[in-house]
Amino acid sequence: MSTSCYSNSLPLRIVLALGSTLIATKPHVTVLSTPYLDAYCSACCGPPSQAGLKRCTRCRAVWYCDLRCQNDDWSIHKHECIAIQRWASSAPSSDVAVPGDAIRCLARILWKRQQEGLGSDWAREINAMQSHRSSIPPSAFESHTHMAHSVVRYMGITSPAELSPFGLNSAGDLVDLISRFTTNTFTLTTYSLTSIGVCICPSIALTNHSCEPNAVIVFPRTAGVPQAQEPLMHLVAIKDIGPNEQIVTAYIDVTLPRELRQKALKETYNFACNCTLCTKRDAVDPRAAMRCPKSCGGICPVPTEEDTLTQCTKCKAVVTTVDTVLDALRIGQEALDKAESLQAKDSTKAKHIVSNMIPILISANLTPSCHPLLAMTRLHQELLIADLSTSLTQQLLDDTIRAAARYSAGLTSILPKGHPVRGVALAELGKLLAVDEPSPHDDAGTPQGQARFPPSGPVRLKLGYETLVKALDELVIGFGTDNGGGLIGKEVRDVIVRLEKELGVWTQGVKNVLEDTKAAPK
Repeated sequence: MSTSCYSNSLPLRIVLALGSTLIATKPHVTVLSTPYLDAYCSACCGPPSQAGLKRCTRCRAVWYCDLRCQNDDWSIHKHECIAIQRWASSAPSSDVAVPGDAIRCLARILWKRQQEGLGSDWAREINAMQSHRSSIPPSAFESHTHMAHSVVRYMGITSPAELSPFGLNSAGDLVDLISRFTTNTFTLTTYSLTSIGVCICPSIALTNHSCEPNAVIVFPRTAGVPQAQEPLMHLVAIKDIGPNEQIVTAYIDVTLPRELRQKALKETYNFACNCTLCTKRDAVDPRAAMRCPKSCGGICPVPTEEDTLTQCTKCKAVVTTVDTVLDALRIGQEALDKAESLQAKDSTKAKHIVSNMIPILISANLTPSCHPLLAMTRLHQELLIADLSTSLTQQLLDDTIRAAARYSAGLTSILPKGHPVRGVALAELGKLLAVDEPSPHDDAGTPQGQARFPPSGPVRLKLGYETLVKALDELVIGFGTDNGGGLIGKEVRDVIVRLEKELGVWTQGVKNVLEDTKAAPK
């Protein structure tokens, strides 16, 4: 990946419309994260079919869709299989019996480079990826060195001479490869953007960064694509791209405020971003905004330790609760970090932290798009959805819908229409609204002039239908118009068709009742 926001890679000569698939290619290397090894196929990275996944009987760590996927992966997995067994034999506990995805990905790169040939196009493309070895800070260099030792141990290399078959003439060459890996790694996701691993794709790594990207990277899993070609990585335009306009993607989470984005870019990619979003100072960034203290409808930039004077951009009312807001922001970030670390290990405690923290952030007048409230809301939604699979109650379903609505509303303020993250959030909200209610409530107790959210009965279904229609409109852009929004687009279409039938039955039922009432003798 490049370290400049404005270099001349990938110049364009034609206008590309939003929703266009610019590149569709299979990554050079893909690796599932350890928690997902038994949930997805290690060859095509797809979810299990009805028949389930088949486990490698030797290492017992890697799973496949079927024999075809296992055979496709065997040329590399035969090395990996032995390495995993060797690693597990010396692991201090079962928790670390399989090395992390970075170690396994680097080893796969080296085995694949040896297999393809050191002078092959495949190897040259890997070698051409940008490295920051010469400018690695001391803390990162220590991390790279530790990773190098782990890779060597994992592959069973016992002397420097054993590195040469992989195109490495010294330990420094291995550190250089690790730098290339760190700088050019992409997140491997499901068709609905769940992160499940890492991958390397030199051609797409040529794109530069912007916090206001005009293209995104997705794995739509388009119908008709042969299983052997998956996972297919798509670079999709989410804005119209004009002649000679550069294609730019986001290397980091662009829902973060400027300071955190710059910190992430500096630590991983060693550059400061000067895109329009980072240099624009004349408007309040919704990622760091709060509501007007006088409730005029305007917003204020959140205060900082360096600049505690903040006022509404509309009515100029000054925020007088600066210390309260600063405390909420600080405690909120600490709570978010803690809850994220607990999500997989103790989801109940994570949900307790998030549930207690969100009201505090809301009471500090933060907007739904403000960090860390937006991230906290996303995590809250994920934890609630996980609970739905084991305990579907009306209260839990309604709470989950409200969390999904807050998250979607926050994203709308900061991401353009058609961004896949926005589309997926809308789809999740629509599907939640379409879930059958365990015990529908009536609105008799709702104060006059106020609408209960979420509503119940046919009104809820209609809102779910409308939300899914909007979601599909965005998904078709974010996951590519030529494939209809990929697999998630197909799923949303199926739910829309089901809701159309349900709403049609309800409408016809009401019509029949009205006709019977008119026909009844008076």
